Amino acid sequence: MSVDRDAVRNHLAQFVASRGGVEAYVEPPTNVTATTVILIAHDGEWTRRAAGSRQAAFDLARSLGVPVYDVNQTGYPNRMREWNSRQRRKA
Repeated sequence: MSVDRDAVRNHLAQFVASRGGVEAYVEPPTNVTATTVILIAHDGEWTRRAAGSRQAAFDLARSLGVPVYDVNQTGYPNRMREWNSRQRRKA
């Protein structure tokens, strides 16, 4: 899978710059997606982008200056689930 690294980095950098308390979580590849980086803000709002490889995902997140975790080791923070619940109630 080809990843437009500049577009991904620009999107993620904009998310970090416009929100507080952002953390990055690296997600493993699946049968249908490449390795991804999910950024989660202090209020649980999130965004996800393909990063290519695991190493590229960690490098990208570190370059954004945010804490980075392996989601297989940490799981997702509760604030993300809470944000998703609030969004469903709004719909």
